[in-house]
Amino acid sequence: MIVGTVREIKNHEYRVGLTPESVHELTAHGHQVLVETGAGDGIGAHDSLYAKAGGEIVPSAREVFAAAEMIVKVKEPQAEERAMLRPGQILYTYLHLAPDPEQTRDLIASGATCIAYETVSDDHGGLPLLKPMSQVAGRMAIQAGATALEKANGGRGVLLGGVPGVLPAKVCVIGGGVVGFNAAQMAAGLGADVTILDRSPEVLEKLGIYFEARAKTRFSNRANLAECVADADLVIGAVLIPGAAAPKLVTADMLKTMKKGAVLVDVAIDQGGCFETSHATTHAEPTYVVDGIVHYCVANMPGAVARTSTYALNNVTLPHALRIADLGWKEALRSDPHLLAGLNVWNGKVTYQAVAQALDLPYTPAQEALG
Repeated sequence: MIVGTVREIKNHEYRVGLTPESVHELTAHGHQVLVETGAGDGIGAHDSLYAKAGGEIVPSAREVFAAAEMIVKVKEPQAEERAMLRPGQILYTYLHLAPDPEQTRDLIASGATCIAYETVSDDHGGLPLLKPMSQVAGRMAIQAGATALEKANGGRGVLLGGVPGVLPAKVCVIGGGVVGFNAAQMAAGLGADVTILDRSPEVLEKLGIYFEARAKTRFSNRANLAECVADADLVIGAVLIPGAAAPKLVTADMLKTMKKGAVLVDVAIDQGGCFETSHATTHAEPTYVVDGIVHYCVANMPGAVARTSTYALNNVTLPHALRIADLGWKEALRSDPHLLAGLNVWNGKVTYQAVAQALDLPYTPAQEALG
């Protein structure tokens, strides 16, 4: 198969879909790999490393899109990239379609076969291709929140861990999944006063056993959530419903109960955000203020630590890329129901139910794509 990867063009996105090591694996399997010149510069992987790995350096993204049978990316294709997709071409990347009707319409119109990292599943009900980026984003959320809390950045002027004789900051983590767990780990490690909310008794029990006295857990209902948010210096939104738009758990009215200069970090922004006042920001302008509350809503947080993120991502995406290239997408999906769960758009149809419901579009079961 001819596999292509291109330089990411989203604002301050430095990750790349394939590392030189991944290109080496694909070429060892007999596949041809096209790499847009400069695609790996953001992780310190220059063209010479890709060429040494067996990749063919191509002058432009347009030439990669024109020749490749499968495009491997990181972020959802931007409008100019979507215009280059063609019927039958495989797109393998993060998509996050539920809050993005424009992208969804373009992918439907393209006729491409679009496999989304974020909905590929595993035997344990997890999302293994989303997990490493959730780990990165959860840890980064605390770094970003701590910076936003600095007075010069609009925050309350509070140090997360405090100092002897001064209380630490209060951190409220909404959601005890991968993002929430990693955020809580970082916050507790810095000495913050951490509370984690979740609706699953099993999750709360696991968190309680892990953190012991280093973090508190509370069942997430409206009253507990409102109290935790009002009391917090830093709130981390870490709620995910696979493939669907995130629920708006923190309302605009709740902001009026918060301390001026408190910070909200919405890690769910890729799926529309879990704060009612959230809208996507970029690394160039990461924050904005509503009712005196600083909002950090960067939609590609892991892009800031591109090298760590790219290698962590390739560790989990490459095995499926090899399977698709080796077997063809139909046989690869037919032989692996977890990879089949990643099929979001095929032949002009939406094949992931949560996306269809979120955007009020007709739903075609992914199984129908296999013939």
